[in-house]
Amino acid sequence: MKILLLCNKSPWPPREGGPIAMNAMITGLQKAGHQVRVMAANTNKYSVEPSSVPAEYRESTSIEFAYIDLSIKPLAALSNYLSGESYHVSRFRNREFSEKLEAILKAEEFDVIQCEMLYTTAYLDIIRKHSKASVFLRAHNIEHLIWKRIADHSRNPLKRHYLKHLYLTLREYELRILDKVDGIVAITGKDAEFFKKHTKTPVIPIPYGIDYGADYQIIDLPETPDLFHIGAMNWIPNAEGIQWFLDEVWPSVSKEFPGLSLHLAGRMMPEWLQNRKQNGVIIEGEVPDALEFISKHSIMIVPLFSGSGIRIKIIEAMQEGRSVISTRIGAEGIEIEDGKNILLAEDKQEFVNAIRRLLTEQGLIQKLGEEARELIRNKHSNKKLIEGLIEFYKVVGNRIHPSRMS
Repeated sequence: MKILLLCNKSPWPPREGGPIAMNAMITGLQKAGHQVRVMAANTNKYSVEPSSVPAEYRESTSIEFAYIDLSIKPLAALSNYLSGESYHVSRFRNREFSEKLEAILKAEEFDVIQCEMLYTTAYLDIIRKHSKASVFLRAHNIEHLIWKRIADHSRNPLKRHYLKHLYLTLREYELRILDKVDGIVAITGKDAEFFKKHTKTPVIPIPYGIDYGADYQIIDLPETPDLFHIGAMNWIPNAEGIQWFLDEVWPSVSKEFPGLSLHLAGRMMPEWLQNRKQNGVIIEGEVPDALEFISKHSIMIVPLFSGSGIRIKIIEAMQEGRSVISTRIGAEGIEIEDGKNILLAEDKQEFVNAIRRLLTEQGLIQKLGEEARELIRNKHSNKKLIEGLIEFYKVVGNRIHPSRMS
């Protein structure tokens, strides 16, 4: 099949959750023999120099970029507030992206057009006007739930009021768009169940897949255990979770284990975190290779209290045989079993207890990591997941265009 992916950010380089998930799907589809073309937004929040994309990748995907300025504009935000339209979605509507997409659709025919994340559905009218392809939404999250949880945790009344407005308008848009696409590819089973309750559009859960090559090797745990977190810090749930952990949990942990270190990596480290001086806390910033960073450390902490979808960095840590301590929200979408392949914690004392267990119970770090790696091998094989996706494409496509998707 010939497939066009519309991406809200560049899938290359695959250094954070969204690009990693998009890139895994692109390479998986290509390995299965399908032709994939990519149209990606290049934004001020996630900017990529097109010339830095490897020539082989550019050639195999015919990747094309359009710049979108996602900076907050007060007048536009006020206009959306008064009109009741989703400001999140309207920011992604862009003339350059529209013109380039229209040119692609006029020049080429596709069997499938997949909107990566909700925000690229802002171009659904152009797709329907210029293409007969089956259109799928690949939902990386239930977007409005992220903002609902952020609003619920906000202490400032005015900020909470505006965040609630953002959540409600985004919810209205998100639920409305479910009926306008031909199929929905959810990234977790839990998300899929939510979508099924709100639409008759076909839905399938296809989580993030790992491509285990024959030469794949696990790097041994470091001799001295430590803690780590990796994630984009311009994503509000990550920043809020780490701030809570440093304020509430780390003082007790570092007092009990004075030699322990906590390594924080990720894009867009905020100034308050870079300037923060806390015993044992090491700010790594953006790292060139996430898996290399993960393999240097022992215990991942995921203090996430808002968000939706699946945490790809948890899957990568489990893939590397590392132990993970997470909230239930953080571990959503992964078929984990508390105490077997992960430790779950919801408050300060539970995080402290979980860290203590891993640092004091002999062999637990190793055992938890081995069970985690086995889980990912069994449930997140990219080859098997892509096979399921292709079958879904065909079933949905044949409903719309009989015999065309055979």
